[in-house]
Amino acid sequence: MLCSIDEHGQGLVEYAFILVLVVIGLIIVVAVLGGKVLNMYDTVNTKF
Repeated sequence: MLCSIDEHGQGLVEYAFILVLVVIGLIIVVAVLGGKVLNMYDTVNTKF
């Protein structure tokens, strides 16, 4: 099936939008869990 240029560009925009959402999600997860992981690492490090 042949796609017009408009349809092909629309697919690329959709993939870019999904990629942006995934990156935003990862940033939120790192922001929320980053401090907890760092504290856990510090606790383990001080135990040794």
